[in-house]
Amino acid sequence: MLEDILKQIENGTLTAEEAKTKLSTFENLGFAKVDHHRKKRQGFPEVIFGEGKEPSHIIDISRAIRAKNENILVTRVESSKAKTILQEMPEFTYHETANLLFLKNKEEECRFEGYIAIVCAGTSDLKVAEEAALTAEAYGIEVRRFYDVGVAGIHRLLENIDEIRKATVSVVIAGMEGALPSVVGGLVSHPIIAVPTSIGYGANFNGLSALLTMLNSCASGISVVNIDNGFGGAYNAVMIHRLANS
Repeated sequence: MLEDILKQIENGTLTAEEAKTKLSTFENLGFAKVDHHRKKRQGFPEVIFGEGKEPSHIIDISRAIRAKNENILVTRVESSKAKTILQEMPEFTYHETANLLFLKNKEEECRFEGYIAIVCAGTSDLKVAEEAALTAEAYGIEVRRFYDVGVAGIHRLLENIDEIRKATVSVVIAGMEGALPSVVGGLVSHPIIAVPTSIGYGANFNGLSALLTMLNSCASGISVVNIDNGFGGAYNAVMIHRLANS
């Protein structure tokens, strides 16, 4: 790309100002600076965090990313906001359970073997689990879901443990006391990304008890992300999965 720009400047088909724009690492929209070089630095294009943003801002940022022919992932988008965005950009797909918008501009080349396991304790945790699962799928990774396999009925987990063991990495999601990652950690030989959820009764403290349980796990190989951060858990899992395939 740099060589092409230099040749265009040399033969007079590109001005210095135009070249500066082409070489810019971000696009300034006034209210946001869209990081177009993130994929080159980190392997993934910029993801839009939808919570707190106006629909018009999400639309403008999305259009800037789409102009670069990149896939677009928008997290934490409530249904009313999604409806407004879909009126302007109907090409988006909205996943209501996960509060997530996805626009596929191009097919990701599938060059990865194996899959990521998304292991979820209870149905009440599905919002976070689906945010994780759909994030990984948006990056072109195969996902296998193991839902409602919490420790209150551990036979449900054991029935699926052979398939979970074959995953490259597991994202394990739980609320209440947050014990599931420790149990899974004692049964598998691959890394685990633990995601605490805010689901639980009063002494759960909106997920703090689950977070502390996971941080204090005696099982090795467990890393923990923040409360309800399904996206962050999946992002880390995708990075591990890619490295395992490199």
